[in-house]
Amino acid sequence: MSTFSVTIDNGIAELVFDRPPVNAFDCQGWAAIASAIEALGRDAQVRVIVIRAEGRGFCAGVDIKELAADGNLIVAVNKGNYDSFKAIHRNPKPVIVAVHGFVLGGGIGICGAADIVVAADCARFGVPEVDRGAMGGGAHLQRLFPVQKVRHMYFTGEMIDAAQAYRLGAVERVVKREALRETALQIARSIAAKSPAMIALAKEALNGIEDGNLEDKYRWEQGFTLEAYRTQDSQEARDSFVEKRDAHFNG
Repeated sequence: MSTFSVTIDNGIAELVFDRPPVNAFDCQGWAAIASAIEALGRDAQVRVIVIRAEGRGFCAGVDIKELAADGNLIVAVNKGNYDSFKAIHRNPKPVIVAVHGFVLGGGIGICGAADIVVAADCARFGVPEVDRGAMGGGAHLQRLFPVQKVRHMYFTGEMIDAAQAYRLGAVERVVKREALRETALQIARSIAAKSPAMIALAKEALNGIEDGNLEDKYRWEQGFTLEAYRTQDSQEARDSFVEKRDAHFNG
């Protein structure tokens, strides 16, 4: 089954997720996404990258069923996530992400690593990691939202809508779902018309003045994911999710 497609037109690359039912990717899928984004960054034809999705929502993150069946795969999944988010954040080309529906887990990582995010008015952002027996995503979430909003979202698992995300400065624009792709392409065309050498310098400069190192902060978090996976509560969280039942934790 295809995980995503890539097209290039007039300097704009579109990478489109399409893995029903919820655009949740297994370890091989994340590795392929990272590789494709890195390749677009090296492609002289490409001036701007747009990431968007087909289906019910943008991205539900990792494939929990895969991890429930074999928790040891978390190492490969962690690497795929890390490589994908780094490929976006450190890409020499600007990356615009256009989201709709649910934006969860790895979807947050993609948005938090990106340069610009546009959202359909139906978009909802959340980090269900704690409820899935994992960690991760906080560094990227904190690149989108204020610190205490991040902690509220992380601890409770509650989602916020596109209007609140816009109010908090996480997204550039909120539009109707049918206008989402064209809105992202409109911004991409504006950037693609400029000097690629100047834009590359601008992105490197802007990355360099950020507080801290996004990749190092995310790597720190991933160590806690591995620690979480050593607990019975972590396995129970995944099992209950797959089995569609309430979790029973013993600490």
